[in-house]
Amino acid sequence: MLSSLSPREAEALQYDWEFWARDNQLSPEGDWRKWLIMTGRGWGKTRTAAEYVRDLAFKGTAPRMGLIARSAGEVRDTMVEGEAGILEVSPPWFYPHYEPSKRRLTWPNGVQATTYSGDEPDQLRGPSHHFIWADELASWRYLADAWSNAMFGLRLGEARALITTTPRPVKVLKDLLTMAGVVVTTGTSYENMENLSDNFRENILLYEGTRLGRQELLGQLLEDVPGALWNLTLLDECRVEAVPHGVDIVRLVVAVDPAVTSSEESNETGIVIAARCSNGHAYVFDDLSDRLSPDSWAKRAVGAYHGNSADRIVGEVNQGGDLVEKTIRTVDPHVAYKAVRASKGKIARAEPVSALYEQHKVHHIGSLAKLEDQMCTYVPGEADFSPDRMDALVWAITELMLYRPSSGGTSKKRTR
Repeated sequence: MLSSLSPREAEALQYDWEFWARDNQLSPEGDWRKWLIMTGRGWGKTRTAAEYVRDLAFKGTAPRMGLIARSAGEVRDTMVEGEAGILEVSPPWFYPHYEPSKRRLTWPNGVQATTYSGDEPDQLRGPSHHFIWADELASWRYLADAWSNAMFGLRLGEARALITTTPRPVKVLKDLLTMAGVVVTTGTSYENMENLSDNFRENILLYEGTRLGRQELLGQLLEDVPGALWNLTLLDECRVEAVPHGVDIVRLVVAVDPAVTSSEESNETGIVIAARCSNGHAYVFDDLSDRLSPDSWAKRAVGAYHGNSADRIVGEVNQGGDLVEKTIRTVDPHVAYKAVRASKGKIARAEPVSALYEQHKVHHIGSLAKLEDQMCTYVPGEADFSPDRMDALVWAITELMLYRPSSGGTSKKRTR
C-alpha cells in the first residue's frame, strides 16, 4: 500500500495523526473543558498534545493559545522544539513561524500561541486565551499561583485546557481528578515501548516492581508512604512563595552530599540552598542536585555560593573525605567551607529535621518536586535508592537550625 502512494500522498500520510495515533491518543469526543493526560513516562504525552495543538491551529478554532511548562527552557526544549514538539509534528505546508524572543508561534492562518514559564506566574496574569496546554503540571514550582492565573485567563470562546503530566499527589492535580467537565486519559509506558529508544527502555525498566516504577511507568497517582518522615500534605502546609516581607536572612548555606563516582549509574550529588531568617524559621530556596562529575558538582556548588551570597558550603565527607574540600577549592580556594561527617544513621539525622517541619519552622520556596518526592518516599531499611537530595537538605537544616557553635559571634543580616 505504501509503495503505491505518490510522494505527495506519502508526505500527507506522514503527518496524518489519526492514522498513526493509538485510540487513546486522539482527543475525546463530547463537551469537555479540560483534558487531563496522566500517564507513565514515554507514553507519548508530548506528541499527543503537540498534535492536538497543530489540529486546533489548522482549524482556527483557538486563535489565541498559551503553552506553559515548569520553566522557559522546558517550554522551548520540549513543547516547541522537542523531538515530539510542535515544530517537529508540523507539516511543511502548515509550519508555524517561531519567534523565541517574543515567546510566540504564528501559523500561516494567523493563529498564535504564546509560551509561558510556570516559574514566573505573573506572566499569566492578564493574557486571555481560547486554549492552553499545561505540560508536566505536577512539577511546576509555583503551581497554585501559576495554575490559577492560567485559569483566570482561559476566557475566550469555548475555552479548553489540555494538561499533560506524570502523576504526583499535589492538590491541584487531585482536585482536577474530581472536577466535572474533566476527561482523564491514563496509560503506561509499555503502550509505546516499541517506539522508545533502547537506552530509555533499559534505564526505565530498572524501576519495574518499585514504587517509583508504579508512578513513572504505570502512571499511578500514589499517596503517602507509610514510614516516611515527610508527606506532601505537611510540605504543602509549610510551602511559601517567598521569604515574608520584612524578614531578613541571617545565615545562608549551600549543602553538598557528593557522589563518589560520576557514571550514568552513579548516585546523584545532592546540592541544596537554604537559609535561616530573623523570624527563627528556615527557608529552602533551591535544589540543584543532579548526576554530575566532581568538577561539575563543585562548580555548581561554588556558583550557588557566590550567586546567593552564602556564608558557607557544607560538605558531607563520609565517602569523599578530604577530596571533597580539595575538589571545591580547585574551583575557588577562598570559599568558606565546613566538612560534616555522619556519626549517626540517616534516620537519626533526619528525625530532628522532620520535627522542625512538623512545627512549621522549615518552608520550601515554591515546589521542589524531585527533592520532595525523595523526602516523601524514603523509608529507612526499605528504600532501594540513595536519598542524596534529602541528605543535602538534612545537612543544610542541621547546620542552620540545630548546630550550636561553642563560641559566640554575630551573623550578618540580609534581605532577599
